[in-house]
Amino acid sequence: MDRCTGTGGLTLATVLKLLAPDESIYDYAPICERLTPLQRGRFETRIAFAAAHVIVDPSRTLGPDAHPILDWDATIAYREYLWSLGFGVAEAMDTAQRGMGLDWPMALELIKRSTAAANARGALVASGAGTDQLSAGNSITLQDVTDAYLAQCEAIEGVDGSIILMASRALAAVARHADDYASVYATVLSQVRLPVILHWLGPMFDPALEGYWGETAMTLAAENCLDIIRAHQEKIDGIKISLLDADLEVSMRRRLPSNVRMYTGDDFNYEHLILGDQQGHSDALLGIFDAIAPAASLALSALDAGDVTRYRQLLAPTVPLSRHMFAPPTQDYKTGVVFLAYLNGFQSHFRMLGGRESARSVAHLCQLFVLADKARVLRDPEVAVRRMRAFLLQAGVA
Repeated sequence: MDRCTGTGGLTLATVLKLLAPDESIYDYAPICERLTPLQRGRFETRIAFAAAHVIVDPSRTLGPDAHPILDWDATIAYREYLWSLGFGVAEAMDTAQRGMGLDWPMALELIKRSTAAANARGALVASGAGTDQLSAGNSITLQDVTDAYLAQCEAIEGVDGSIILMASRALAAVARHADDYASVYATVLSQVRLPVILHWLGPMFDPALEGYWGETAMTLAAENCLDIIRAHQEKIDGIKISLLDADLEVSMRRRLPSNVRMYTGDDFNYEHLILGDQQGHSDALLGIFDAIAPAASLALSALDAGDVTRYRQLLAPTVPLSRHMFAPPTQDYKTGVVFLAYLNGFQSHFRMLGGRESARSVAHLCQLFVLADKARVLRDPEVAVRRMRAFLLQAGVA
């Protein structure tokens, strides 16, 4: 842990004027501490995927409604950073704005580049296979959904990639009952070469996924999901659920076949779900790990060493940050992820695909800065403060 001592222009007396939700201005003196994790290989006692964001090239993207162009160098460099801290990368997922600016052709190019980079260093990456190449409309059938899934799975396997079988908006729209889900998943799982990670994203992340698995009641939907897992367990490495319901996750975890992992996607309760209890624990596939990588890497390293106290000390301060970032509308958490990447110097601008940088208010981002500072996940406080001041000036606050 480093603490600023005034070198480089940032002192303990540094004060920022921030905007509160009631539009009042308040003074905030940054804590000015940072965590400095060491480079390492994969974690030993948990599998931990960070769902990684993408970095748009604003100078080559004509506008929010234009087809975006990615900054490939910066996008892959960020994945190299995550790998260097022990994480696997969950590629082309919701955090990468899949379905909210990142279409399937761009996602496939991202998957190709990321998989090649991971294989070159022996790192872990798994990529999202979905059905987002389908056009929205009433003419879509269950066979169309199945074929779309299979096409994306084949493309990922074709570059030696591992698959995360994403929840499908198209399937949610066309399926009428649990048997429709069971039929589609049975066909897809029968044709994949290696075990996949299933993916259950709740309607708080994507309203179009309401009623997934054929039920709107989460407990009944979980039963339908478990039936599919049990029927095809040899083709399933695990399931990632993002429902923000810790009790339901634990209940499902305890009922999974012994060879199937639970990957928590709960960005509210990850601290104790990863730690687990006497009956088991969750591995992780989390968007928040993109934003809190230094703290999460050190915490999981402490868990590898059996130091639960240190694990909790490191991860607990990140939970208020995560809960703020994922506050409703939850799908706009990605704005906070990219804002922190900008503050931390991983990209030269605060721009997103489709202009989604405007999805959160200035006051929300001010509080995000405060909570990130308190969680000690600002990689270089001097850079972060300088960039925060520039952001506030542009917003008319400073």
